Amino acid sequence: MRIKVTQVRSQAGQMDTQRKTLIGLGLGRIGKSRILEDTPSIRGMVEKVKHLVEVEEANE
Repeated sequence: MRIKVTQVRSQAGQMDTQRKTLIGLGLGRIGKSRILEDTPSIRGMVEKVKHLVEVEEANE
């Protein structure tokens, strides 16, 4: 299964670890989306920045 992760809020003013997590997810600017595998490690990263991103199921 895959999930679509979209950044919806700015990383400005966030902790450095959260900025690095966004980069690890392949994000970095508002509106950018990535389709990622739904693994526990990806879910953990998304949980860390859940206030900055929107998650939905990917239709592929």
